[in-house]
Amino acid sequence: MLDGTVSLSRLIELYVFYSINTVKVMNYCGEQLSILHHTQYHSESILFNSEKNQEVAYDVFVSHASEDKEDFVRDFVKCLQQHGLKVWYDEFTLRVGDSLRRSIDNGLKNSRYGIVVLSEAFFSKEWPQRELDGLFAREVNGEKVILPIWHKISKNEVLKFSPIIADMLALNTSSFTIEEIAKEISDRVLN
Repeated sequence: MLDGTVSLSRLIELYVFYSINTVKVMNYCGEQLSILHHTQYHSESILFNSEKNQEVAYDVFVSHASEDKEDFVRDFVKCLQQHGLKVWYDEFTLRVGDSLRRSIDNGLKNSRYGIVVLSEAFFSKEWPQRELDGLFAREVNGEKVILPIWHKISKNEVLKFSPIIADMLALNTSSFTIEEIAKEISDRVLN
């Protein structure tokens, strides 16, 4: 074809050639985007997990009323430590001059779990309830962090305080010894 025209068969041939190559290029680009997306997701996941692991300083945070230290909490915390847990507990963690709020916030956000020792005294105190609010905020984000212990109270009393907590499986100090509760919790946390 010397006159500058292209035959129909040549046009079809060029169309097919470019169509096939366009599909190949699009498939290649799609594969590369998929690989890039997977790599980015995997990298972000590794970064998130490494940051999360670096931030966790304690296995458990113990939220309680000061009235329950003498007959349960202090010995319970010692048992947890004997089972190998790193425990945020006010008597062992706070120092003279520390900011109470900042220290508690730090303990709440840097603990894997929050043990909540529910009692009549707990229900009447402001600070333990704030700690519980902080733990619930973490649960709203999908984490299961609250480990409740009922200390000298019944399910009905817990139900009056919080139906959500009453629905959680709890350990009861009237049914288990301090050692049994510490072992059950350490098994949960360490496994």
